[in-house]
Amino acid sequence: MEVKFFDPTREYNNNKDKLDNAVSEVLKAGNFIMGNQVKEFEKSIADYTGAKYAIAVSSGSDALALATDVLEFNNNKEVITSPFTFFSSASCLYHSGAKPVFVDVDKDTFNMDMNLVEEKINKNTAGILPVHLFSQMTDMDKVNTLAGKYNLKVLEDAAEAFGMKWQGTNSDLKHSGTIGDMGIFSFFPTKTLGAYGDAGMIVTNNEELYDKAKSYRVHGATKKYHHDYIGYNARMDTIQAAILNIKLKNIDKAIEKRKIVAEWYYEQLIGIIQITLPSIKGNQLPVYYVFNIKAKKRDELQAFLKKNGIQTTIYYPRPLHLQKCFDYLGYKPGDFPVSENLCNEVLALPIYPEITENEVLYVCEKIKEFFRIQII
Repeated sequence: MEVKFFDPTREYNNNKDKLDNAVSEVLKAGNFIMGNQVKEFEKSIADYTGAKYAIAVSSGSDALALATDVLEFNNNKEVITSPFTFFSSASCLYHSGAKPVFVDVDKDTFNMDMNLVEEKINKNTAGILPVHLFSQMTDMDKVNTLAGKYNLKVLEDAAEAFGMKWQGTNSDLKHSGTIGDMGIFSFFPTKTLGAYGDAGMIVTNNEELYDKAKSYRVHGATKKYHHDYIGYNARMDTIQAAILNIKLKNIDKAIEKRKIVAEWYYEQLIGIIQITLPSIKGNQLPVYYVFNIKAKKRDELQAFLKKNGIQTTIYYPRPLHLQKCFDYLGYKPGDFPVSENLCNEVLALPIYPEITENEVLYVCEKIKEFFRIQII
């Protein structure tokens, strides 16, 4: 059997007529950038997440770069974030002129260990950039407590966290990205809500930040050819918005199916002592964008699964503080041991709404077979 890590053709075939019609309408109208479908999508995202404002942009990475600039993380100000995340969580800080300051992550959630953050705060600290990773959110109660105590701005990297919600003390569930000053989503094709190309979104409840972000995505213009800021070319393609409008209507069902797939994995893999299954912490609503296990002999396991037709991937093989481009920050091996250990142990298994139970059972059986062989 062959099990792909992700197969977008299944979702397309299930919704072919609606998606084809949505794209066709854009082609007929000829308004390919920032058309009416983009405005519709922004409103739908604001309604779904509970944010006051939503700004559609060209990618999740561009959303991070733009939001970082809008929040004035610049002039070598320090912003605290995780070394165990995708590259753009820190590269956005470099490009805006800020300095990434890393703290290690929690070994169970893979998110930033908020118990280590306060000791990194100093008079040059401007903000906190929590990354909501894989299936759950960073402890936003602790993030906001520190932000309030030290007057810091919060940019939520919710690129992987669409649909996730956090319930703070004595408050209702709040959608990821809406709790800090600004939040961003990625709609990269593999994401829980994925486009058929690059696309992203910024959300905020602050009108001033909203107005500035809207300007920044069109080269800093307040009206055509009148520029108050030096911004970006970060507009969303109308075709991607049209596709996402269709897919957003089915997002709750897709999230529920991801939960069911995760339960299949839990049922089959629990009790295998050589692996550790995902652990959810805090009062929150998780979304299984990725099903990441920690595994002994991870590389050998991945090779065995590949030999048996199963695609997996590694999020992430090297932490950011050990990336060559960040040598200038002065970190060294051993500075963040939890992150470094995770890079040697994590393995992402196939999970998406259209995967079948038989495919998941096959993946699990091959994992069991691998560890039986190791014992023999």
